[in-house]
Amino acid sequence: MEKPGNQQCFALVVEDEPLVRMLGVDVLESAGFVVIEACNADEALAVLTRRSDISVVFTDVDMPGSLDGLDLAWRIHECWPGIGVVLTSGRYTIEPRLMPREDAFVPKPYAVSSLLAQIERVVARASAERDR
Repeated sequence: MEKPGNQQCFALVVEDEPLVRMLGVDVLESAGFVVIEACNADEALAVLTRRSDISVVFTDVDMPGSLDGLDLAWRIHECWPGIGVVLTSGRYTIEPRLMPREDAFVPKPYAVSSLLAQIERVVARASAERDR
């Protein structure tokens, strides 16, 4: 996926299960994203601290470490408000009122089309917020 002006769009995939993470990476790369991987929220925060080119974070909710995916979404909202977040889980359903802004939730197992629709919506919203 490219931003307006033919800039590449970078995504961070946060998932502790390697095979599930690989699936998310493959889906986003097939959609044109440049993908960075993290195995938990702590690693994701380290990536976000080092990089300013991330447009969207696709994260599992249930992960080991000091934060779960929902906590990570709130931290991103506070520290990097121009980055969109799409949460996913096979165990939990996250109600929109519990998530920051207009971030999204896609239940596992997810249909690729549903995931990409939510990713694109969140990227567009985050891009509009950055441009303000």
